[in-house]
Formats: sequence, C-alpha cells, structure tokens
Amino acid sequence: MASNHPHANHTQTDLSSLKGKILLVGLTGGIGSGKTVISDLLDKLGVGIIDSDLISRELTSVGGEAIIPIKQTFGTEFIDAQGALDRSRMRDLVFKDPQSRQKLEKITHPLIQQKTARQAFELAQSGVPYLVFVVPLLVESEAWLNLIDYLVVVDCPEEIQIARVMQRNNMTRPEVERILMAQVNREDRLAKANFVIENQASLEGLKLEVQSLHQKILQIKDERLSSS
Repeated sequence: MASNHPHANHTQTDLSSLKGKILLVGLTGGIGSGKTVISDLLDKLGVGIIDSDLISRELTSVGGEAIIPIKQTFGTEFIDAQGALDRSRMRDLVFKDPQSRQKLEKITHPLIQQKTARQAFELAQSGVPYLVFVVPLLVESEAWLNLIDYLVVVDCPEEIQIARVMQRNNMTRPEVERILMAQVNREDRLAKANFVIENQASLEGLKLEVQSLHQKILQIKDERLSSS
C-alpha cells in the first residue's frame, strides 16, 4: 500500500509558486467518503485534478517507479504475481510496524512529490479554471493547509464509509475501523472545511452538489480577478 501521508516541505515550496496565479483547492475526506466520485465529476467540468491516491497507485502498479526499490527493501513477497505491490500484505505490515511505514514512505514520498508537482504545473499551464488536490490526509498536514486557498471536505456517516470500503476493498469491518482510527475524526475535518459535500444520497443529487460547488469556486475566482 503506497503511503498517503503529507508530502515533504520542498514539494510545498515548489507548488507555492502557483499560489496567487491559479486558485488552489484541497479535496479530502475519510476513507470511503467518495473523494474519487467527486473529483471525477469535477474533472468532467474541466477542473484540473491532481489525485495523490491515484499517483501512489500508479507508482506501485506493474512497471511503476516504486516497485524495484520496494522489492529491494521489503523482499519479493511484497510484490504480487503480476509484478505490482501486494497492497493487502503491505497494509498489514505498515499498520503493525511504524519503522516499515517510514521505510515505505521514504521510497514513495519523493516520487509522489515529483509527480504531484509535475501534474500541477502542467495543468496550470493548460488553462484549467482552478486546481484540485485530492489528498486523503490533507487535514493532518500543516503544509497542505497552508498551501491551498480553500478546503472541500466530502462527508458521510461512518457506517456508510465502513460498508463502502468493506465492499470495495474486500476488507473486514475491523480492518476498516483500524484505518478510520488512524485518520483525523470527522469533527476535526469538518471544522477546517470551507465547503462540505454530503455524499450519502443519489448520484444525481451529488452531481447537483458538485455543480453548485463548481459555480461557487468560479465566482470566487472571478471576484479575485476583478479585485486584483
């Protein structure tokens, strides 16, 4: 399992050169809250999406840049038959052993940082109206909170999160609860939000919420331009 912990400071310094040139929006939420659904809907509206989860998965998929150093550090038993990271086995290891988590992060963080910055600058130059950084542990990172202009939190009741992740990832309830315990609680996450999207209704209802959010952010962008 590639780590999603906050990125190191030098990446934030790189990205900070975008601040003031394009609106920087953070998108976060607990596991199973529906961040990917929201970011996909925003992507269809022409927004620039940089998804750290997706980046980490690419890096640990077959042929990914992190595979060889992971194999060298942890052994071939952590690489599956197809040549990708055995995410389940790695997840178990890093939850039990903080030192192993640090070793994994030492491999994945610099690669995630480089790809995040590269995608952000490319999208900013492509003419998108604003950038959205999808980061699972954004609220836990002071660097990310200082970087972004606005924070969008995707929220739903914990029972819905648990049910979604159990079904999606074929995990047991205790496994999902263990992940939830490692993340910041809902109240703290919501307290830092500028916008909240409730994701527990129909897809059509969610589309309307996302379109409304998009219009609000575009309005903020236009107001900034007119006042500068």
